[in-house]
Amino acid sequence: MPTATSPSKDRADAPATPPAAQSSQVLGRALQEPPAPKSAAPAPPYLVREAIPLGEAPAVGYPERQYWHATARRNVAAQIKGATPASSYSSDLGLGFGTVAEGERGVSNQPARESYYVGALKLSPDADGVDKLERFRASPPRPDVAPLDHEHNTEAYARINDNPFHAVADQPLSTFSVDVDTASYSNMRRFLTSGMLPPPDAVRIEELVNYFDYHYEGPTGEHPFATHMEVTACPWNAEHRLVRIGLQGREMPAAERPAANLVFLLDVSGSMDAPNKMPLMKQSLRMLVERLTERDRVAIVVYAGASGLVLPSTTANNQDTILSAIEQLQPGGSTNGASGIQLAYETAVQHLDKEGINRVILCTDGDFNVGVTNEGELTRLIEEKAKTGVFLSVMGFGMGNFKDSMLEKLADCGNGNYGYIDTQNEARKLFGEQLEGTLATIAKDVKIQVEFNPTHVGGYRLLGYENRKLAAEDFNNDQKDAGEIGAGHTVTALYEIVPVGKPIQPGVDPLKYQPTRPAPDAAASDELLTLKLRYKLPQADTSKLIEQPLKDDGRGFAQASKDTQFAAAVALFGMLLRHSEHVGAGNYGAVLEIAESASGDDVTGYRREFVELVKKARQYAGQ
Repeated sequence: MPTATSPSKDRADAPATPPAAQSSQVLGRALQEPPAPKSAAPAPPYLVREAIPLGEAPAVGYPERQYWHATARRNVAAQIKGATPASSYSSDLGLGFGTVAEGERGVSNQPARESYYVGALKLSPDADGVDKLERFRASPPRPDVAPLDHEHNTEAYARINDNPFHAVADQPLSTFSVDVDTASYSNMRRFLTSGMLPPPDAVRIEELVNYFDYHYEGPTGEHPFATHMEVTACPWNAEHRLVRIGLQGREMPAAERPAANLVFLLDVSGSMDAPNKMPLMKQSLRMLVERLTERDRVAIVVYAGASGLVLPSTTANNQDTILSAIEQLQPGGSTNGASGIQLAYETAVQHLDKEGINRVILCTDGDFNVGVTNEGELTRLIEEKAKTGVFLSVMGFGMGNFKDSMLEKLADCGNGNYGYIDTQNEARKLFGEQLEGTLATIAKDVKIQVEFNPTHVGGYRLLGYENRKLAAEDFNNDQKDAGEIGAGHTVTALYEIVPVGKPIQPGVDPLKYQPTRPAPDAAASDELLTLKLRYKLPQADTSKLIEQPLKDDGRGFAQASKDTQFAAAVALFGMLLRHSEHVGAGNYGAVLEIAESASGDDVTGYRREFVELVKKARQYAGQ
């Protein structure tokens, strides 16, 4: 199955054209249909029809990888007799990857996918008397999925190089910034729901893993989060071990949340004129506004070719006024994001609440095309504005021109978090279930440093967090920016451990001249590693330290907690989507088996949804 970066195929991959003498037999043959994927929210079936020239009729249906960019009807050179009527529907529809099938049974904005239709044929004479051969195909139910257009796809993702294995003798410390973003997961879901595998660089393993709740116990002491660790066998490499590190932020009831000074910075440029952009953005913001209290304030800044203040800072008890301002927004014009950023931060600073929450919420597809468009200049602008004490949340929308790389960078530089909203359910998750975590920061500049014991660990690899890595000396440097944790947020990180005596890099011979030093007393202990964390309270400038060792009790994967098993399944899924060289014996079947058995008490349904996404990916990958 092609990924989103694959170009549209022409007819070069089509089966050989059957001889004209065989045409009638070919056209009377039922076209093959692969199993339709399951849908969580069935919609009525709809029909798409195309016309096939006589000489181009395939022998056994169309190959799955072949997509069409053609008109709905094509002339044929001669009449074909005996074709099977498929339907009484007769609207003319375009065909192709990303074609919108509108008008059929009232269903609009549904993708026409080549591989999921029952084929039937029909002849219909045109006004000029030349017969047209048409094939009708009934789609499976599909929930609220907008079409993709490969020919105009300008989505952008930063390149990710998988973390390698490191020898503990060379690099005993692993240091990185925490990440609570989940945009990559919902973006990945959008691709799979639309019928394709995501581009490898769209998959950030840590964001897939951190999408889920692992039922960590909350903190009971002075620190705003609790730490949890577990070590077990690695399910994709029997010779390795797997370490799970988990942080659980303190929950914050809505009544205890500080007052919020919010500025909605909304992209209303022409690129937002799509069902999964402007309308979904409005629905998402409506959910947020309806959960605010009279202590909160909202201002609305919009930007297109220029920026403007649509709504001055208004107390949330004037809910109708705020919702009306949102509802009246209309898309149009180019995208000057920098001017909007300037105005949004100025507005937030005017109403700065030193004891409360001060946050700009940016909603956009990230396609900045006028004004300051350079990523470096935009990130420097955000870094400068972050010094005002105003935090940033970035919410991405849409497809086709979505600029993930830009939005992730802006959130990182703005002391912020980054989500991607592809459905109303995702909006409900971010602005409903997790609103306090989205708005309220309980710890900032949170860094993790792991020291591995060379007596037991020969090598290690951090799964994900490639763009969050820090130098070892950055851990104790309070001037070094790092990630934030919101109320109730969880952070999970996985390390694949190579025990001492096992090869770290296959194909590399052991070193001959490097001295072997005797282990100090501490290294001779049974500790596998020591976890160290640094964080600052939201209003503080000095960090606090947490330190905790971990021992390996030798448990197998079957004895690991269900949450560790599920996290391992999600990480393996991410590696498969990324075509990682470190996947070992892992495959989609293993992911399914682990995820299904480890779903546990899935109150939210997110784990069951994950299982269905794995099934789709497995099908698209041909496994």
